[in-house]
Amino acid sequence: MTPIQQQVAEQVLAEELGKRETLVVSLSGAHAYGFASVDSDLDLKGIWIAPTRELLGLRSAPGAVDRQEWIGEVEIDFTVNELGQAVQGLLKGNGNMLERVFDRRALHAGLGLDELREHTRAALSRRAYHHYRGFAHSQRKAVDLQAPVAKKLLYVLRTALTGVHLLEQGEVVADLSALWERYGFTEVPTLITLKREAEKGLLPADDWTAARVEALMERAFARIDQARDASPLPEHPSEEAAAALEDWLIQRRLSQVSSAAEALVKEPQ
Repeated sequence: MTPIQQQVAEQVLAEELGKRETLVVSLSGAHAYGFASVDSDLDLKGIWIAPTRELLGLRSAPGAVDRQEWIGEVEIDFTVNELGQAVQGLLKGNGNMLERVFDRRALHAGLGLDELREHTRAALSRRAYHHYRGFAHSQRKAVDLQAPVAKKLLYVLRTALTGVHLLEQGEVVADLSALWERYGFTEVPTLITLKREAEKGLLPADDWTAARVEALMERAFARIDQARDASPLPEHPSEEAAAALEDWLIQRRLSQVSSAAEALVKEPQ
């Protein structure tokens, strides 16, 4: 992040963390994926914990909280999903939630995040394949083969290779710059340079023909299919792992009730 982006991130975090209990907030988008430009949006994604009381009444269960605005010259996109949503997503192999939980450079890490990581690691499965391949497929449709943009192509490769690494190694790594060499996608450094030179600029037509762009994406999809077939991960989380994750969620909810009850007892009469 640039100094201005860092300042905005700290400002937004201070404001939002004061509004609700938050388990984790991480960088997402180009800043997390290893190809940010000076004018890249600032994407902050996380998980918040609703007061248990709000889950027991007649109101609908709380969900995501979004904040999108410009602060000075920085475009900010802040989104936190409620813990119940997040746990459901983790069991389904939702990469958005997995990347938040396993981000080792989280901007905010609340009490209990390490426990959630442990339970989530035990529940990793090949279900993540459907998220990453499906997401990459959606991103691929945005690539215009006749006028390809480096940014859009990088997003396809990032999503696919993060999925490959998770399926083969059981590790969530969102940073494409940390993955390309391992998986032989030597075109990535050039694409990152071109993207940083022009955020939405077209790739040089002489070097980046439609056939070359198509072949590169095909290679990425073939690689994630291969990773799925050879993955050591189970087809889906074991009953024990899923139950342990749910039990952790329940205990986390109950701990709020206990803390609230203790506070009431200690209040002067």
